Amino acid sequence: MSLVEEYVDVVVVGAGHAGCEAALASARLGMKTAIFTVSVDSIALMPCNPNIGGSSKGHLVREVDALGGEMGKNIDKTFIQSKMLNRSKGPAVHSLRAQADKADYTRSMRQVLEQTENLMIKQLEVTDLLVEDGRIVGVKTYSGSIFHCKAVVLCAGTYSKARCIYGDVSMQTGPNGLAAANHLTDSMRALGIELRRFKTGTPARIAGPSIDYSKMEEQKGDERVVPFSFTTDPESVQKEQVSCWLTYTNETTHEIIRKNIDRSPLFSGRIEGTGPRYCPSIEDKVVKFADKTRHQVFIEPEGIHTNEMYISGMSSSLPEDVQIAMYRSVPGLEHARIVKNAYAIEYDCIDARQLKLSLEFKEIGGLFSAGQFNGSSGYEEAAAQGLIAGINAARLIQGKDPLILDRSEAYIGVLIDDLVTKENTEPYRMMTSRAEYRLLLRQDNADLRLTEKGYEIGLIDEERYQRLLKKKEQIAQEIERVEHTFIGDHEDVQEFLQKHESTRLKSSISLGELVRRPELSYDLLSEIDRSRPDLPEDVCNQVNISIKYKGYLDRQMKQVEQFKKLEKKRIPETIDYNQISGLRIEAQQKLSKYRPASIGQASRIAGVSPADISVLLIHLK
Repeated sequence: MSLVEEYVDVVVVGAGHAGCEAALASARLGMKTAIFTVSVDSIALMPCNPNIGGSSKGHLVREVDALGGEMGKNIDKTFIQSKMLNRSKGPAVHSLRAQADKADYTRSMRQVLEQTENLMIKQLEVTDLLVEDGRIVGVKTYSGSIFHCKAVVLCAGTYSKARCIYGDVSMQTGPNGLAAANHLTDSMRALGIELRRFKTGTPARIAGPSIDYSKMEEQKGDERVVPFSFTTDPESVQKEQVSCWLTYTNETTHEIIRKNIDRSPLFSGRIEGTGPRYCPSIEDKVVKFADKTRHQVFIEPEGIHTNEMYISGMSSSLPEDVQIAMYRSVPGLEHARIVKNAYAIEYDCIDARQLKLSLEFKEIGGLFSAGQFNGSSGYEEAAAQGLIAGINAARLIQGKDPLILDRSEAYIGVLIDDLVTKENTEPYRMMTSRAEYRLLLRQDNADLRLTEKGYEIGLIDEERYQRLLKKKEQIAQEIERVEHTFIGDHEDVQEFLQKHESTRLKSSISLGELVRRPELSYDLLSEIDRSRPDLPEDVCNQVNISIKYKGYLDRQMKQVEQFKKLEKKRIPETIDYNQISGLRIEAQQKLSKYRPASIGQASRIAGVSPADISVLLIHLK
């Protein structure tokens, strides 16, 4: 048999959301890149929920965009409904969420990959990692071809030895009936890489014409759509949107599930993998929350070119006959026709604590890993990791230091730090509560935080960078003007305050002080602020937040300063923890295994106490 050999700089294994971002970043940074997939139809596939963003996940998408990634641009081109979540709460938890046309999203992202210089797509299964002297040197495919390379990014998602299960049915396939990748994990085990078995699930898809929407609550999109990407013209995304629908399970639904719970592979032991706590199946909800008489069910369109509807909130692995009865017990779904059955999917993934903060394996140089293969869940978490891994694969080849975002800089920093530092016994999901500095890490200021880094890396062009600098200057100048513009107790001012139920003035006061009043805002003050310049909406939003929440933001900045001090205390890679007198045995074992890069990271390892950190600090001095 003749052997096919090719030479590239970077190989990306898998073309889901992590793989696409990794390959695009690598290729855009000048690396000759090959992206491998079991099927070109799975490029940027959305095998589960038909949406991008959501609580905390919207932050990740904005950060990916700010650094020069593609996900935000792609959903702006292909969304069919958009909503800003948590509007009634503070700006720290505002999160954008958009329903996608699944087919358009995949098609659009594939076109971007195909049109990107330095990037080639290969429909081949990677079966072996080729390692010499502790460094990756290439990969081998199922066909026997060899691709020599300087770095590999693993983005295998949920395809590795995947198994789809519902009731007694078990199929050795990846998501959506696509082929599983059955060989790569054997090669990884042979290299000493630790693997684990996780699971996730998806609900049924139901034919739209069989649904009675009159029994459901209509859920419309926002009147004024906010784009995900900072490069998208807001006017270009104002379009007619489709509706989603809300209904609820009931006691009949729950009784059907309880009567058949022994037939669920989740409870019978046929499913071995650990599932996500924060995205449970409907049978899980009924068992764990037995006191609840109903659960929300959102009916979401899969696209405008199909009538398939996604039944959000009712993922399941129950047998087919139980699924039919269960779904038909829900108001509006009495005559539902199932197009695709719900199923659970088990897959191999790694323990991400084997990775550095750069997402490179500690023991194998040039081998990176990203996405659900790292034990996370969600398209957005995958894209964020893929972008960072792709950037760092390129920077490794270029001889540059890796891009590492810490917990005070980005949700991406929180995500990666949690994955590589903490023990995650279930698929990891990003949440706003995980970010200690979420007042500073808002989705609205992701560009102000991260676009300069994207420019320095090489993924942000000069024009976009100059726009950022202009925006920063406009914000700073307007904050300065507002804080130093004073108004007196004039009649029109007092009338304005009375109209908005705000305390009358007894002496002159700065506009900044008025903005900080709970009932007022920078926008409202335009009625009495006669010297206000004409500024873009996003600049006005930043001015309002910066002034109104100044006290809270200043306090959090002081917390970040303390955090940075511990993060700057680096720990030598060659340190022998077993030789440090005073460290408890558990701490010696944990620190030796995970080899943290800094005192800050060491303090977040389970089993390392504050007393151990004190001993370590003394030793380092």
